[in-house]
Amino acid sequence: MIIAVDGPAASGKGTLATGLAKHYGLPCLDTGLLYRAVGLAVADAVEGPQFEAAAIRAAEALDANALGDLEALTSAETGVLASKVAVIGEVRAALFDFQRNFALQPGGAVLDGRDIGTKICPDADVKLFIQADSKARMERRARQLEARGVEVDRYALFHQIEELDARDMLNPHGGFYKAEDAHLLDTTLLDIEAALRAAIAIVDRTMALKAEG
Repeated sequence: MIIAVDGPAASGKGTLATGLAKHYGLPCLDTGLLYRAVGLAVADAVEGPQFEAAAIRAAEALDANALGDLEALTSAETGVLASKVAVIGEVRAALFDFQRNFALQPGGAVLDGRDIGTKICPDADVKLFIQADSKARMERRARQLEARGVEVDRYALFHQIEELDARDMLNPHGGFYKAEDAHLLDTTLLDIEAALRAAIAIVDRTMALKAEG
């Protein structure tokens, strides 16, 4: 069973994907970390003329070991870098096979990102699109950072999230929008337990209908 979980930054998709993977006994890949790892690798070149070429090289050479430093990868600044490399078509192409191979392993997998249901796994058994309003997403990300001892400027963080959304909406190579056959789940007013219950219910219902059909 392949479950695709998409949505904007800090919508809760990563936490839900992890919960779904645990519930169904499936491996899980946060594909956003791939782009964050590439962005982090070229942080020093972001304002230079060779930024795009450096990002492509970093994507082509990316190793799973680069996904281990979660503190650096999940910072707000790295999120902005990720959105900048994600608009580069060659970067997306270089990371496509990594994601696709993970999804097609025996037994299936859960993948979360921005374009899993539309680009990476358009044939996924279940597609979820997670959304929440910007203020709720800002507060969740702020609490995550504060739990790690990071001081947070909520005003700046809110605008970083808005900036990410704007860049993603204009990204010609990726998907900020839900697949036509994806199930929409708005988590603005839901805590994680309620959101996970709702997601599990969607998956169970979808798989039951597939079995009947």
